[in-house]
Parts: sequence; structure tokens; C-alpha cells
Amino acid sequence: MSTSTSTRAEDLRNALVDKIVAGHVRQGLTMRAEVERALRKVPRELFTPGVPLEEAYRDGAVITKRSADGVNLSSVSAPYLIAEMLGQAKGRHVLEIGSGGYNAALLREIAGPGGSVLTVDIDQEVTDRARACLDTAGYSDVEVVCADAEFEIEPGRGFDLIEVTVGAWDIPPAWISQLAEGGTLVVPLRTLGMTRSWALRRAGNHLVSTSNLLCGFVPMQGEGASKGRSVPLGDGVTLWLNEHQQDIDGDPVAAVFSQERHEARSGVTVPSGRLSADLDLWLATHLPNFGLMITELAAIDNGLVVPSWRFGTPAFVDGATLAYRGKLRQVDDTTTEFEYVVYAHGPDAARLAEQMADQIRAWDRAGRPTSTLCVFSIGTPDADLPDGMVLDKKHTRLVFTWPTAK
Repeated sequence: MSTSTSTRAEDLRNALVDKIVAGHVRQGLTMRAEVERALRKVPRELFTPGVPLEEAYRDGAVITKRSADGVNLSSVSAPYLIAEMLGQAKGRHVLEIGSGGYNAALLREIAGPGGSVLTVDIDQEVTDRARACLDTAGYSDVEVVCADAEFEIEPGRGFDLIEVTVGAWDIPPAWISQLAEGGTLVVPLRTLGMTRSWALRRAGNHLVSTSNLLCGFVPMQGEGASKGRSVPLGDGVTLWLNEHQQDIDGDPVAAVFSQERHEARSGVTVPSGRLSADLDLWLATHLPNFGLMITELAAIDNGLVVPSWRFGTPAFVDGATLAYRGKLRQVDDTTTEFEYVVYAHGPDAARLAEQMADQIRAWDRAGRPTSTLCVFSIGTPDADLPDGMVLDKKHTRLVFTWPTAK
């Protein structure tokens, strides 16, 4: 790489990190010094060969492999998301599940002298690419293994940090058995149609969350893969479900948008630009038959649905009726406050719209809390679980609690 290209890459890298740090400040987050140092040091362009420098340093994911039908299988994740996840946990001996190379290099910088990083992926093509990029960037001491991380990588070897960089539907026993007592698992866990990056600390035989954040990742492959289900709701609109027990009959709601729209105002307002992640999880754990409504832009443009979030709007179904939270409505022209509004279609639209609006008000009355997630093995008796909403997976029982809820 020429001196001018190297200087240009460094300038772009520092500008990107400046942008990410500013984003942390807006969200009320504080980037740890060691995370910032790693982001400013590791040459991202060496992990995106063939990609123009400007694209390598955009704050977005760089897809490195797709399936024959266009599904993303591997990527170098968006830098802002990498930074947020790195901020969720510390660890000197790290297992990374899902290899792109770049994040492993960052983890190696953060682990410091005496630390170690092992990165694993199920795809030999992906691990070969990661190995080559890590060597080129000077991180030959990062171990790269091709294996299915559903199972223990090295029996008896423990880690104080396990970071998963693929979307996981469940937490297999191997992840817990390889995690040291007091260690942290950071995992993008897919639950109730949504993905959150949960930081989970091991406490004996179970895990307890310390933080969570919105995220999106390519899906897990191998033994831990799990396919969701889409329920068609109308032209360009589907309800996304990813829990096996969500047995919703799609026929009654197949043409739900042909019926009159009912509206319910919640009276709950938020400042402009505020995300609704905690509210979305509250609705998911307090409403039956919950899913995310995925909307193509054409369905919004032609008025089929009220403007909503294209990549996931909270919704739930009861028989032939659907309710969803639409885009926030500005209270009036003199304020930057926006109100949550619910819309519903179907024979029971008024009741369902009010039911969702009531839950928005309940979340507000409870102090707009953040959920705690506890993870137990699938065989744990109900009597040994804390109070909360229980969601059973293949290997685990997830319990969502709202400690400050009234």
C-alpha cells in the first residue's frame, strides 16, 4: 500500500471513529478507551480486500459472501454496531463465534498482552479468508478454527468472554460450559421476531443480562440454525415470527388490510429521534401472538399501511384481526414531541388497538423500564424460575423480567 493510500485510510478511519464516538454521546453511551484505541489502530481496509477505501470506512456492513438465492452468509459488520457490542463486555481470553477477521483483530487489541482470541466459523471459505486477512494485518496470533460452534471447540478450555457475531436463535449448552464463572456471553439473540445483542454474565448454572441493544446479523448456520416463518398480510406486508410455538393461522388475516382501519392514540409521547427498543420488547412480552410486521415501501406509498418501520414494526394477531404500532405522530406544530399511535384492521379492531395502546401506557406508568433476561437450561422446573414471561427454546428457558415495573 502506498504512503498516500495509507494516509488516506488513516484519515478515513479516524473520521469514522469520530462519528461513532459522537453517536455514542447522543445515545448516552461512553466508549471505553481501549475500544476507541483499537478502532483507530486496526486497518479495516485489510479485511475488505477489493472494496474501495471509502466503502470500507462507511458505517455499514460489507457483505463478503451470499448464498445462491441472495441471502447474506458472512459480512464485516457495521463499525458502529461492532463498537457498541465491544462496549458490552470485557475479556482477556476470548472466543468469537462467526469469523470476519476484523472484529477478531479488534478483540485481540483489546485483550492486550497475555490475552488470547480464538475465532471460529462453520464455513471453510470464511475461515480461510479470515486467516489470510488477519495475517496480512499482522494478527497471526489470533487462532482461526473451522467448526460448528454449537459444540465445544476445545473441551476443557474456558473463556472469560464469548462474543457471537451471527444471529442466534438459542444458546447451546457448549457456550455456557466454555464460559468461565463471572464471564460474559455477548450474543445477538433472536426472540419473538426481534434481535437484541444481550450481554449475559454467568452466575452458576444460569446467565443474567447486564445490557442489551438493537442489532441485526446474518443468521446462524449448522446445528444451531432455525428458520422463522412469514405470515402474508397483504400485498408487500408480512408478519415475521421466529418462535416454534407461535401457531398463528395466516388464512384469517390474509386480506386484513381490505377492512377498515381503526386508530387508538396512546397519549404517550417521546422526543424526536428517540428509539423504542425497550417498548418493543415490553409489547413482545405482554401481548399474545406477537410478531414484527415487515413492510415494503410500495405498501406504504400506496396507503395500504400507515407509515411504519420497514424492517420491523411491533404487531400482534387475534383471530382475523391485526394491530400494529404505526409511525410516531407529532403532537403539534409547536413541539418536537411525538405520540405513539396504534392501528388495527379486522372484526375486532377497536379492542385490539386499545389493547396495544393500553400496554404502551402500562410501559410508561412503569417508568419506561429495561428488561432483564435470565437464561436457564431447558430442564429447569417452573418453581426454580424467577417471575416473568417465560419463553422456551430448544436448549434454554428464557425469562424476561421487568424489575422496575409496577
